[in-house]
Amino acid sequence: MLRSKTLLSASALLTAAGLMTGCLQSNNSSIETTASNPLSCLDITPDLLNATAVTIDTIESVSADDSIALDHCLVQGSYAPHLGIDNKEYTIGFELRLPNEWNRRFAFQFNGGTDGEVISATGRIPVRDNSDSALNRGFAVISTDAGHDGTANPDAGLAGSARFGLDPQARIDYGYGAVTKMTPVAKQMIEAYYDNSITYSYGLGVSNGGRHAMVAATRIPEAFDGLLVGYPGFNLPKAAIQHAWDIQHFSDVDTDIATAYTQETMNYVSQTILDSCDSLDGLTDHMVNDVEACQAAFDPTTLSLCTTDGKSECVSLAQRDALIAIHAGPRNTAGDDLYSNWVWDAGINDANWRFWKLESGIPPWGNLPVIAVMGAGSLAQVFTTPPTEVGGTPEALEQFLLDFDFDTDAPKIAATTTVFSESALSFMRPLDVDNPTMGAFRDAGHKMIIMHGTADPVFSVADTTRWYDLLNANNGNQASNFTKLYRIPGMPHGSGGYSTDNIDMLTELMAWVEDDQEPVGVEATTTPTNSEVPDDMQGITRTVCPYPLIATYTGTDPRSAASFTCQ
Repeated sequence: MLRSKTLLSASALLTAAGLMTGCLQSNNSSIETTASNPLSCLDITPDLLNATAVTIDTIESVSADDSIALDHCLVQGSYAPHLGIDNKEYTIGFELRLPNEWNRRFAFQFNGGTDGEVISATGRIPVRDNSDSALNRGFAVISTDAGHDGTANPDAGLAGSARFGLDPQARIDYGYGAVTKMTPVAKQMIEAYYDNSITYSYGLGVSNGGRHAMVAATRIPEAFDGLLVGYPGFNLPKAAIQHAWDIQHFSDVDTDIATAYTQETMNYVSQTILDSCDSLDGLTDHMVNDVEACQAAFDPTTLSLCTTDGKSECVSLAQRDALIAIHAGPRNTAGDDLYSNWVWDAGINDANWRFWKLESGIPPWGNLPVIAVMGAGSLAQVFTTPPTEVGGTPEALEQFLLDFDFDTDAPKIAATTTVFSESALSFMRPLDVDNPTMGAFRDAGHKMIIMHGTADPVFSVADTTRWYDLLNANNGNQASNFTKLYRIPGMPHGSGGYSTDNIDMLTELMAWVEDDQEPVGVEATTTPTNSEVPDDMQGITRTVCPYPLIATYTGTDPRSAASFTCQ
């Protein structure tokens, strides 16, 4: 059954959505909006959606509520099933949300971690307060589980979420296949549902989802007009080697990693970094904008060593050496770099850094940090070839990392076999990652914005910066014409830390893609739920600048972004 449709300007719809969500919306008025759907939601079939190979499990007409501002049609299903060599059934599970008032834009919500779950397809915006979303702005949004069910191996314990790595096709779908397969199918379904074409396509993702976006830019460069990327794991197999490096060095300090560093010790290290670096951008405000100058100004060997006189603001020699080693990054005995160095940042003392590196506070994990649980399971079963079916107890996972050999095990991320014919370095990373050009994405006129916190404990912002420097050099120092890198001072792996971690970069990306309005300095503020920002600093705004520009204090109001310029 076809419904009649009324066309509204995008600016009118988005203004209305803004009143409902309280969020800044795009001012683009060149896109018509369907106010009602050509198809009845509950009458949907795969044939009507031009997707005969899709299995639809659930169709529901959903009314607006406190979290989703628009009435919409919810479609859940699966695509491209296969039987794995491990005799497990695999398929790409998906969720598609189709707003009644559609702005003719599509968003692929790239999910994170080891995937394995179809997260609600609301279109979460990277480094943005969760009250805002692409769906609330009128986008049609799809989300997938990247081709595997993370709960399919309950007998594998904590290693179960990564057990899909025992099947080569499931590995590839996780790396890139689910996105390359589902993107055209999603577009077909959306356009068939509305009986109208998509005007602009966007991809949104953080962490592993950011990696998905960067991989898509090289494997399907024509697919997305704009990609919004947060703290990306684009070098994830190499970053996983860092997990073993960290665990081995922290265990040299204390076999109980959670007690290797007290919070007071990390506060001391953080303050010492601030003493060297905080004022380099012109304002002492607990935020270090000038990352490169800080690396030159801060010398970790000057950290005070503890003595027997009860001195509290100090580190032991073992603690200092371990911190220096993990910031240098993993190496084999020949001295070859296996991942990346890390920047020294004052956010080293925040809760997120501790959660990932030192202790999770999760009893079933034995209080081990994320890198020792998720990290070990993925390194063993997904990122090394052939895979190692690691035990699913906290002790077994930690022991795998403690036993990891940087001479003989690290090369396995580049290895192949007859069965596993594609290495992790191939299926997990952008095609040209070691010498990036992004030529096809660039030539299509598409745009990418990357945001990465300088205190990220999972993926090194130094690695992302190095990648961008290569991209820029390979594009005649003109990479900023299609890709921007914003480094967020003090922000860890996601929102948190002493940082301005709430940025509406989707509006900036849309203006760049649709109106050719190139972003430069962008206003950032604090997330209201971020308890690591003191009460008297809540609500401050800062300017974040595209690398290599640095936000420098040139004004008179230390609470205002207007007092900072990009230099």
